[in-house]
Amino acid sequence: MRGWLTLSLGLLAVVVGAVWTVQGLGYVGGSVMTDERFWAVLGPIVALAGLVVIWFGLRSRRRR
Repeated sequence: MRGWLTLSLGLLAVVVGAVWTVQGLGYVGGSVMTDERFWAVLGPIVALAGLVVIWFGLRSRRRR
């Protein structure tokens, strides 16, 4: 159960980070975050953190 939770949270972080990145770069409009440099920088950081969480989740599932 713990492995699925870790993988799900990691995947969620990757998706949220990707959305924040494209909004910050101005490719998705209609938001306060559109064309804001802060979100264009924070998005890849969150996505990278999500990939690390996914990696740890996969490692923990392989050990069992």
